[in-house]
Amino acid sequence: MTRWIKLGLVTAQIVMTSIASAQVPVIEKVDPPSWWGNSSINPVRLLIHGKNLRGATFVCPKVTCTGARTSANGTYAFVDVSIPKTARPGSYPLTLKTAAGSASVPFSVAPTLPSAGRFQGFGVDDAVYLIMPDRFANGDASNDNGIVPGMLDRAKGRYYHGGDLAGVQQKLPYLKSLGITAIWLNPLYDNANRLNEKEKYDGLPITDYHGYGAVDFYNVDEHFGSVSQFKQLVDAAHAQGIKIILDMVANHTGPYHPWATNPPTPTWFHGTVDKHPNNSWQTWTIADPYASAELKRPTLDGWFIDILPDLNQDDPDVARYIIQNTLWWIGVSGMDGVRQDTWPYVPRTFWRDWMTAIKREYPKVRVVGEVLDGDASQVSFFEGGRKQSDGVDDKVDMLFDYPLHFAMRTAFAQGRNIREVSQMLSRDHVYRDAHRSLLTLFGSHDVLRFMSEPGATLDGLKLAYTLLLTVRGTPMVYYGDEIALPGAADPDNRRDFPGGFAGDANNAFELGGRTKEQQMVWSHVQTLLKLRATRPELRAPATEHLVETDQQFVYRRGKTVVVLNNATTPVDITIPVASLGKDILGVCGTATKSGNGVTLTVPARSGCVY
Repeated sequence: MTRWIKLGLVTAQIVMTSIASAQVPVIEKVDPPSWWGNSSINPVRLLIHGKNLRGATFVCPKVTCTGARTSANGTYAFVDVSIPKTARPGSYPLTLKTAAGSASVPFSVAPTLPSAGRFQGFGVDDAVYLIMPDRFANGDASNDNGIVPGMLDRAKGRYYHGGDLAGVQQKLPYLKSLGITAIWLNPLYDNANRLNEKEKYDGLPITDYHGYGAVDFYNVDEHFGSVSQFKQLVDAAHAQGIKIILDMVANHTGPYHPWATNPPTPTWFHGTVDKHPNNSWQTWTIADPYASAELKRPTLDGWFIDILPDLNQDDPDVARYIIQNTLWWIGVSGMDGVRQDTWPYVPRTFWRDWMTAIKREYPKVRVVGEVLDGDASQVSFFEGGRKQSDGVDDKVDMLFDYPLHFAMRTAFAQGRNIREVSQMLSRDHVYRDAHRSLLTLFGSHDVLRFMSEPGATLDGLKLAYTLLLTVRGTPMVYYGDEIALPGAADPDNRRDFPGGFAGDANNAFELGGRTKEQQMVWSHVQTLLKLRATRPELRAPATEHLVETDQQFVYRRGKTVVVLNNATTPVDITIPVASLGKDILGVCGTATKSGNGVTLTVPARSGCVY
């Protein structure tokens, strides 16, 4: 055999070996990474991401595997795994096999958390506090730079600032002292380890510091901490008597999610990166009994700001993935509730099935859905507990009361007619149960802050708090609003909480670090929260409106009477009650008998509670 023939054979052998090696299956990710044998979903469907998975079969020595299938390009495999109910927590790896070789698929059975003190739900007995983790407090400087340096800069509103789960945990005593009993955290999902070049402002890229740009639904972004740190926070909060509500997004992924360019199924999204519908934001069409399916489609299928891949919940694999993901986060952490983003943009039949799955596994866990609309009739269409004109009950527990939110902004921030508030409350008849179905608020991360509204004053802010914390529903405070933190449009409305970061000039987490004005508002909120906690009638549905004028509003909640004067001058108000006791807020004096009621002098832009 000549030298050239020998070399040719050797070369051919090397090439064949390389080809065979390149075809060996590689496992890169498994969703979910763990599950429970006693779960209401068993088998659990695993989504396995990797390379060279086409035609895969599974060997499962400790569990039962069925329904194996792979994507056409061999980068995804699905398999349903049945876990024995008696299975002990531990590692239960699967073996994935193809004609070219095999690979181990990591999977584990997780310990079932004791239900006592966990999965509690939240509602009218609570006071909720919204935190954007990146902007609240930096408790662990070691995670500031994440994986890729250059994404943290406190001078830039759309970069990471360093807040994290450790910071939230360290500030639990502050929240407890204020009177908070539940925390809503913006999403913790892992976000892109790069600047977001697809969403630019003033021509500049941003980061997904807010948590809404998920690239991994089963992990916590490294800037915030880890899954284990989230569980630690939940446990620590529960020890303080504080519940945890986690923000979730079932409508879309971040623009850099690996699925965007390589979806697990052809129908995983509504369209592709190159060809998809843009969202029209016409949420009223979903409630419109006359709207055609085609008219609703841009709202249900469109990509937000033309870049966020819109998940197709009508694909059974997508629906199963989202449901399992929700149950996984609840199960591994012991959290108490879910805030679900962009509620109207997802098919209501999916929400019905999603809610059913949550309640089957965790009956007490409650969900609040975001319907950012000022029209009570539109919001009420999505209220759970009754079928609407489309024949669907989406079963959601609560919705945000943005109709009242906007009325409060108009009256108390802009100083306009307080009838806006009383008239909005009069529309409660459109709801099945306004008291239990609505989470009341006058601020959030989606709108400019109260104190940055035209005409806003501290007196107006205190009036808003007086109503918020004495009216029906479950109240929510946006972080920093308790110290009158200003903030214009996004991202200015997401300013850092003063004192939560190294180098801050003042520490508003402590009494000595607050200005006189900040402490005045803080004390007002604390007093009202204490009152709400000690007076059951403020957490009960009974409400009676007693006086309604252009700038005065008086209502009764059981034995408690609330008097609001939104005018810029003192007024005498005659109230049809037999007597009034002492003003808890120390603003108004003693009422005098007047005909069939009492007359009270109320200072300008003030509220009193009896």
